[in-house]
Amino acid sequence: MAFDKKLLDIVACPVCKGKLEYDKEHQQLICKADRLVYPIDDGIPVLLADKATNWQESQE
Repeated sequence: MAFDKKLLDIVACPVCKGKLEYDKEHQQLICKADRLVYPIDDGIPVLLADKATNWQESQE
């Protein structure tokens, strides 16, 4: 199942309520303000703060 980019208009970072960016290659959503990355599992974003990883760690 593919992620529907229209969801970006209605989802927000659960920590800061800021805008998220879609990383198609890694299937994740990125909050640049908090430097957090949220995974997308089977087309569904997992927007739980405890499931987020550090943005720099995910770039390695």
